[in-house]
Amino acid sequence: MALEFTDSNIKEVIESGKPVVVDLWAEWCGPCRMVGPLIEELAEEYAGRVEIGKMDVDENVDTPSEYGIRNIPTVLFFKDGELAHKVVGAVSKAVLQEKIESIL
Repeated sequence: MALEFTDSNIKEVIESGKPVVVDLWAEWCGPCRMVGPLIEELAEEYAGRVEIGKMDVDENVDTPSEYGIRNIPTVLFFKDGELAHKVVGAVSKAVLQEKIESIL
């Protein structure tokens, strides 16, 4: 199951050094509802190897602002505490898997 990231816990997760995937989304966003189930599947598939979670941009405004998020869904991929990739819009599971593999 995907983790729930917030402005208060995201820094600690990113700075852990583990690969991290953050799905920035909102309840009212149609394309976000298409990406959400893919994020859940990937969280199961990469459990123990990658920290994968979701962040509601309506409840958490600091992190999206810090990373210049202007459109959702946006998925951020972190490697060694640094932003490695950013994917904007509804994309296929294969695209997300490719980015995850690149941060392992």
